[in-house]
Amino acid sequence: MGKCCNCHKIKVRSDEEYRALINRLNRIEGQIRGIKGMVEKSAYCPDILVQVAAVNAALNAFNKELLAEHIKSCVADDIRNGNDSTVDELVVTLQKLMK
Repeated sequence: MGKCCNCHKIKVRSDEEYRALINRLNRIEGQIRGIKGMVEKSAYCPDILVQVAAVNAALNAFNKELLAEHIKSCVADDIRNGNDSTVDELVVTLQKLMK
């Protein structure tokens, strides 16, 4: 299993995991383009805000999926291999996500 989460580490993902993450990101990218189009067409502010809330929910779902996979693979593997510093790294990551 590959390493992950730090700029000096990488994560080797299965084809299925890769496709699922990319599909989510593509949908989010489409939502962002839609919001941009709404602004360009002077859409009503509450309508835009509803779409922004939908993007935030989609990003949160992406984060949950990625974080769950990280814990199940990288963190669990490192702990099994005696690398407890991964727990500290996970705590820092969670703190950043909760800002």
